[in-house]
Amino acid sequence: MINGQKVLGIIPARGGSKTVPRKNIRLLAGKPLIAWTIEEAGKSKYIDRLIVSSEDAEIIKVAQEWGAEVPFVRPEELAEDETLGIEPVIHAINAIGEYYEYTILLQPTSPLRTARDIDECIHYCITEDAAFCVSVSIVDKNPYWMYTLEKNKIISPLMQAERSFDRRQDLPEVYALNGAIFLAQTNYLLQEKSFITEKTRAYIMPADRSLDIDREIDFLYAELIKSRS
Repeated sequence: MINGQKVLGIIPARGGSKTVPRKNIRLLAGKPLIAWTIEEAGKSKYIDRLIVSSEDAEIIKVAQEWGAEVPFVRPEELAEDETLGIEPVIHAINAIGEYYEYTILLQPTSPLRTARDIDECIHYCITEDAAFCVSVSIVDKNPYWMYTLEKNKIISPLMQAERSFDRRQDLPEVYALNGAIFLAQTNYLLQEKSFITEKTRAYIMPADRSLDIDREIDFLYAELIKSRS
């Protein structure tokens, strides 16, 4: 709880994954991937209740073994490849039958995110009275230096700018969602059904904690980082 307002934490973890099969419970530096998020969320000073949403019996068992609460089994139709990411969140909010002023979504594919990141984001969002807040990190490859290909592979700038940028230090700073933290006032979230709105603020995370595991090489990189920490 923070400033008298309760925070619900949701970790979504479905069983299907095409690029990295069973990644949510695959071992990373000796722990299931989901365990890294459960542990860091469990250290939060502000999260009042932490739940896992899954349709998969094995994931549910692993999550419970690592101390997470699994108050329901997610319906199969909310665990399809085509399911929008917000749908399991809305389902979880409605399924628990208890109101929390804020809802925070923590994807298990961000194992480098820390409890400090979580709490700083919550504190920033609430002190600023923001309706929505998401974590971002500065991009490594700036889109002002990116191109699309026209016919005959003629290059065309992806982003039109009033002037050219010949030096990296002159490029505008550009940020991307890193997938680690999605936070919102629950009533606004139920209304908008999205964390990304015209009112969404950014919580900036360093790039070295912003890894979002989507490919095998991401797993290898995370393994290397965790083994050295």
